[in-house]
Amino acid sequence: MGLPKEHRLKHWRDFKTIYSQGKRFRGDALAIILLPQPAAPTKIGISISRKVSKKAVVRNLIKRRIRHACRTLLPQIQPGWHIVIAVRYNARECEYEHFLQELKRLLIQAEVFHGH
Repeated sequence: MGLPKEHRLKHWRDFKTIYSQGKRFRGDALAIILLPQPAAPTKIGISISRKVSKKAVVRNLIKRRIRHACRTLLPQIQPGWHIVIAVRYNARECEYEHFLQELKRLLIQAEVFHGH
């Protein structure tokens, strides 16, 4: 199951705007780019390059794990943010728990995470 529809970032224009104007936070396997959107609910998009893996099966597995981590953390993320999660090369070896911990750490670092 993916993210709820109102929390999905889908348009390429949104991704482009966030990449060009957003603030970046980098971890081992993930990087997040955030852009405040005060009047909107928090929306999350995932970007994964073929450089991470040439195999779509592997890329899709990584995206599923990250989406699950996002679903878990979504209630604790402050509303009003557009977030792009960029998957880095090291993500190939990571399990769900690592994505969850790293995503939480990056969101705390970005000061958009409640409950810390």
